[in-house]
Amino acid sequence: MTASLLDRLKAEKIIAILRGVPKEQGDAIAEALSLGGIVFAEVTLNTEGALEMISDWREKFGDRMKIGAGTVLDLEGAKEAAQAGAEYLVSPNLDEAVVAYALERGIAVFPGAMTPTEIVKAWKAGATAVKVFPMGTLGVGYIKEITAPLDRIPLIATGGVRLDNIHSFLEAGATAVGLGGCLVNPPLVREKRYDIMTQNAADMVRAVRSWRPRGLD
Repeated sequence: MTASLLDRLKAEKIIAILRGVPKEQGDAIAEALSLGGIVFAEVTLNTEGALEMISDWREKFGDRMKIGAGTVLDLEGAKEAAQAGAEYLVSPNLDEAVVAYALERGIAVFPGAMTPTEIVKAWKAGATAVKVFPMGTLGVGYIKEITAPLDRIPLIATGGVRLDNIHSFLEAGATAVGLGGCLVNPPLVREKRYDIMTQNAADMVRAVRSWRPRGLD
C-alpha cells in the first residue's frame, strides 16, 4: 500500500498543506483544490477540527484524493490520525515511534529532516519518503547538493516552493513538493475565493506536468 502511494506521489509531485483552515470551509477548500487537479492534501493536526476533516474528506472524495495528516509530532497524534483515516502521516521532525507505528499499520510516513544525517536516519527507520524542511530557508541549492549522495531517498521539498521556482526544485532532485500558502492563504479563505484556489492549484499542476527532466526535453 505504501509503495503504491509513493508511486502515485512520484507521478503527482504535489502535496497541498492545509493549516488553520476553518472546519466549516474545509469541504469547499478541498473541493476547490481537487477541481484544480490536486490529489494529495494533508490537514495539519494543529488545525482545529483536523481529525474530523480527514475523516470527512476520506468519505467524500474516495479515490479522487489522497488525504493525510500533517504536523504529526508524536505517537499519540499518529494514532489519532490513523483512526481518523489518514492515508499518510507527515511530520516536521523525526519521531521513530511514529515511523514504526505507521509501518505496523501499513500507512505511508513522511518524517521531516534537514541534515544528511537526519535524512538517512529517517530513511533507515523506514520512512516512505523524507520531508526536507524548511526549504524556504535552505533554498533550492541545498536540495541539489544533498540529492547527489542521497539520490536513492525520495525527498519532499517543503517551504518556499512557488509557481516561479517549482521547476527548479524538481530539476534539483525533489521527488515531490509540499505547497501551502501559494495554494490557499488566509485572505483567500476569508474572502471565500475558492475560484482562485482552484486556479492556483491548476497552475501548479500544469507546471508539474510541463516539467521534463533535463536531457528528456
